[in-house]
Amino acid sequence: MRILIGAVAVMLLAGCTTPSDLLKGAPELSGTSKKDPKTYALCVYPSWQDYRSSSIMSETSSGYRIVAGNDFNGQTDDVLDVKKSASGSSVKLYQRMAWQQLGRSSLKDSFNSCL
Repeated sequence: MRILIGAVAVMLLAGCTTPSDLLKGAPELSGTSKKDPKTYALCVYPSWQDYRSSSIMSETSSGYRIVAGNDFNGQTDDVLDVKKSASGSSVKLYQRMAWQQLGRSSLKDSFNSCL
């Protein structure tokens, strides 16, 4: 019985996705904006809060990052990375299950409308 419980625990932990894990892959969307990183991040953040009230916006050394995770399983589902560029901002959206867009359309809408 202990072996079974241990095996299930390992399987659950192996499925966890962190923001760093998502940032290692290719972005679902990428673009540039003439807005500075803070202005762009503040423009899209309300949509992220509507999508998941637990979404977090934080300042990074090169701009801003918004992270939305699943409270149920502790996984990171979406990361928006906004970095300062010479002409404004470089923006990249990373999604864990990009094919599953149920409830996520507002994230892509705000991504594009705030550019």
